Amino acid sequence: MYERIAKYLAEQLDVSVESLSPETTFESLHLDSLDMVEMVMDMEEELNVDFDQDGNFSAESIGELAELIEKKLAGIN
Repeated sequence: MYERIAKYLAEQLDVSVESLSPETTFESLHLDSLDMVEMVMDMEEELNVDFDQDGNFSAESIGELAELIEKKLAGIN
């Protein structure tokens, strides 16, 4: 899952995949709240997963987002 997110971000931000790691934070990539909403919506559509977007989106890094998505896909809340 990390690889998919990293590839998505690399394409969206015009950076190399190699410059990203699971520890890369969204803040360090200068993603604002609108960018995050767009990314989450894209991930929901592509992966057919639903994030509870009630302000509790807690992923701060690429690795945390990958873990969150993997748990959602496995049916673990």
